[in-house]
Amino acid sequence: MNNDYSTSRLTLKKISETDAYFILELVNSAGWIEFIGDRHVHSVEDAVAYIKKIKENKNINNWTVSLKDQQTPIGIISFIKREYLDHHDIGFAFLPQFSKKGYAFEAANAVLQDALNNPLHTEVLASTLPHNKNSISLLLKLGFVFIKEMELGNEKLFLFSIRKNG
Repeated sequence: MNNDYSTSRLTLKKISETDAYFILELVNSAGWIEFIGDRHVHSVEDAVAYIKKIKENKNINNWTVSLKDQQTPIGIISFIKREYLDHHDIGFAFLPQFSKKGYAFEAANAVLQDALNNPLHTEVLASTLPHNKNSISLLLKLGFVFIKEMELGNEKLFLFSIRKNG
């Protein structure tokens, strides 16, 4: 996976401690809390520690997505090898004021296409809560197909998949 990506409107850079203020805002947004969960990040110091923990885990790749013209951080894309899944899982989260503008599709598609062009990734998965209609809609737009409902702990998740062409 690349360290950086660029699209017509966005730049994606590997997450770093300099993203702490942005991460503090993102992980405490209503959508993050509802669909991803409380990460107990309540200060800039907590955000720095959270970012360091992510960076130390070799199974996690996170990119901060920024508007190209202003370098304003607006979201993140994740690519994670989870123990309970056979393939990497792609995820996304954006600040609410930047939703419904095509940014999540643009950023996720850049990472997804790179992954699917990599011989190591014949399939990419994505999971979401059944009531997260915006994520489901984006996954379908990206070309994912629903494969099953699964339980993780006492939470139900919808699992989606996209396979390499050919």
